Amino acid sequence: MSNTKAVGVAYLDPEFSTCYMTEELGYALAAQGSVTQGSSKSTGVTLNNSMGQITMNGATLNTLTNVTFTLTNNLISAKDVVILTVGAGATSGAYNCWISSMSVGTCTITLRNISGSNLSEAVVINFAIIHGAT
Repeated sequence: MSNTKAVGVAYLDPEFSTCYMTEELGYALAAQGSVTQGSSKSTGVTLNNSMGQITMNGATLNTLTNVTFTLTNNLISAKDVVILTVGAGATSGAYNCWISSMSVGTCTITLRNISGSNLSEAVVINFAIIHGAT
């Protein structure tokens, strides 16, 4: 399918690049994927897509407790930025998530229960890689 509709304007100047959008900007369906954790919330996962969803194991995470797991992804480079959001399957406002370390081909994701209660939810974490120059 060819591109038939302009959605923005991009230009280069000596200091930075700018892109103005009038519609959504994102990854094509082929760049998206999903994976489910195995036996615990600390079990590592592998997903070699530029964006996707990680469905965590439904084990209990006590209040004010962190859990960390590894995302292995062969598309992650040293100059990339990985963005996370808590998606479906979670009590609203109950969790924070962040990248706690990153290297070529892998990053560690930390989820913290900030709800004030112990929760047993299969939290879905959405991620997207912003690819930097190599």
